[in-house]
Amino acid sequence: MTIAQVSQKYDISSDTLRYYERIGLIPPVHRSASGIRDYDETDCGWVEFIKCMRAAGLPIEALIEYVALFQQGDQTVPARKALLLEQREELARRVAEMQAVLERLDKKIQVYDEKCLAVERRLRRK
Repeated sequence: MTIAQVSQKYDISSDTLRYYERIGLIPPVHRSASGIRDYDETDCGWVEFIKCMRAAGLPIEALIEYVALFQQGDQTVPARKALLLEQREELARRVAEMQAVLERLDKKIQVYDEKCLAVERRLRRK
């Protein structure tokens, strides 16, 4: 796949894809004989993985470290797992914080609903 096709498929700009490759966020992409990026299934898997992890809020630095460890081979499996577990704990903490905020917003909205209902009842009596 060309960079334009990958860009469209994953809704990521071509510039972002080049940047991700340049900083090591995704491994170097295979290139055609003429030097054009030619994304294969493995490359697309990395793009999808990074997009998912970034959407979840994982920091670029942690993901760069993960990719670098991956490229070093199987001996880094424990380090990669530890990194992922650390990021999972952080994500779970943020999800819990967001859940608490969501519950507070729900209560606030309920108060507005109750007040609006009371006002509407008074207006109907007049």
